[in-house]
Amino acid sequence: MKEIRNFCIIAHIDHGKSTLADRLLERTGTISEREMQAQILDDMDLERERGITIKSHAIRMDYQRPGGDTVIFNLIDTPGHVDFAYEVSRALKACEGALLVVDASQGIEAQTISNLYHAIDQNLEIIPVLNKIDLPGADIDAVSQQIVDLIGCDSDEILHVSGKTGKGVEALLEAIVERIPAPSREVDKPLRALIFDSVFNTYRGSIAYVRVMEGVLRKGDDIYFMQTEIDDYDAEEIGYLKMKMEPTDSLEAGEVGYVVGSVKTLQDARVGDTITHSKKRASEPIPGYQEVKPMVFSGIYPTNSDDFEDLRSALEKLQLNDASLQYQPETSKALGFGFRAGFLGLLHMEIIQERLDREFNIDIITTVPNVQYEVVFEDRGEVERKVVENPSEMPDIGKVQEVYEPYIKATILTPADYIGPIMKLCQDRRGVYVNQMFMQNNRVEITYELPMAEVVFDFYDRLKSGTRGYASLDYEFLEYRLGDLVRLDILLNGEPVDALSSITHRDKAYEQGRKICAKLKELIPRQQFEVAVQAAIGSRVIARDTVRALKKDVTAKCYGGDVTRKRKLIEKQKEGKKRMKQVGSVDIPQEAFLAVLSMDEDDR
Repeated sequence: MKEIRNFCIIAHIDHGKSTLADRLLERTGTISEREMQAQILDDMDLERERGITIKSHAIRMDYQRPGGDTVIFNLIDTPGHVDFAYEVSRALKACEGALLVVDASQGIEAQTISNLYHAIDQNLEIIPVLNKIDLPGADIDAVSQQIVDLIGCDSDEILHVSGKTGKGVEALLEAIVERIPAPSREVDKPLRALIFDSVFNTYRGSIAYVRVMEGVLRKGDDIYFMQTEIDDYDAEEIGYLKMKMEPTDSLEAGEVGYVVGSVKTLQDARVGDTITHSKKRASEPIPGYQEVKPMVFSGIYPTNSDDFEDLRSALEKLQLNDASLQYQPETSKALGFGFRAGFLGLLHMEIIQERLDREFNIDIITTVPNVQYEVVFEDRGEVERKVVENPSEMPDIGKVQEVYEPYIKATILTPADYIGPIMKLCQDRRGVYVNQMFMQNNRVEITYELPMAEVVFDFYDRLKSGTRGYASLDYEFLEYRLGDLVRLDILLNGEPVDALSSITHRDKAYEQGRKICAKLKELIPRQQFEVAVQAAIGSRVIARDTVRALKKDVTAKCYGGDVTRKRKLIEKQKEGKKRMKQVGSVDIPQEAFLAVLSMDEDDR
């Protein structure tokens, strides 16, 4: 057991984590040159294109030391984006050490710091690694100083490597053996195994990736999931995670592997759950388990209503491999049948939309992303509190007493030159300033408390464009706070269009309503009758535009004579228009929806 090392790699997006993992696989002979391809652990095309890890991976490597000993490495790869923070925390729990990988040209970023603090909280041994030292823009001394200031190590302890060329990888492999402690071998205790990831296989059900903390798991054992309290399964097959799954008879404390138990759904084998024996159960589960809660909600509708069943089937298949995706059917008068989906964050939402398009070839319209609110309202003399995910569920303004919205703590790392634009952006988004801390190398860490609703739209894009891409963002959920929030309805001829309703701050409602009305006026085709486009809060209209009617010149045949003849014809036409308006309906073209739903914050 002394010859096992369990470790993960902590890094910001695009700091070379997957490339460095490729070099470790090559040097340990886990994969041959013929099988090798760039970022081999990122098995989705989307991951390779964007240069991000979406789904965490694990792989076992046998490292032959120069002295002749063989050490088993279990590398548990982690996603780098803030949306997947919970998966990262469970992967860290399964390790004894972590490689802190920092790009020598970019320096430390916000997500790196966030995940590093998680690792320190779990008492992991940290090995600092400076990557991409071969780049012309690498500033090795300055970035080394940043790492020293951050974790308090000596500069001699920082390893200099290049994931691209493989320079320094041999020293890194030796450092993993020397510095990261071996796992404790508590095989006599009752079984406790942590599920740090799970994937769904069409033929074998949900496959749990586990790290055995205590005890021994043998093939054929009856297993019990402690958090979900399910004991219908047994370990039909267990084994190690190499490039392919390698079956074995038992997994002992300290080892990492997989468990196949014909688990019907991913919901039964949840990330963070604890596996124990059905009969000889452990007294308590491994701490840290959480139900994954969506933070961002959006409506997903097929552009062609005939694709509704295809969309349902596609979402079911995506949910099999992504338990954090939640959805339920909903109907919109304007967009027809669709689904209300909950996501971990904006990146998660983008990935699901992209996968629906690529893997299932379905054209979809998504409504403006929004967050979950808590509303206190009066109904038949009783005060009630309910959770609102969709603006159309918001009670009438006359009944609402209080609305609470989620706040996050946002940490932004930026060069000092961009403090002004960042502070202006946060103030415009109703941010509450907390503090700022100057770091080495002319960098600043700025902390704000922001309403989540202001961040989900295009905050990240504006942050990047305002700082030329140098700023990085990390955030964590704080609490629900009271806010002066109202539902903004868009009406066409007095009829609300539910897909365009939104919950917004009262101070911004007028401006937003006015701009949406102006946009719709341009996009709605003219009818035989006048169409009123209005923005309203409750029964009070706050903005209006009018789509003028197509008119026929009924007085053209009157080439003279008394003016009363002309007036009589115009009045007759006016009556006809009024009757037509009562029975006529206005269809909003698909382009108008897309234009309004993709309106920039400037347009709003």
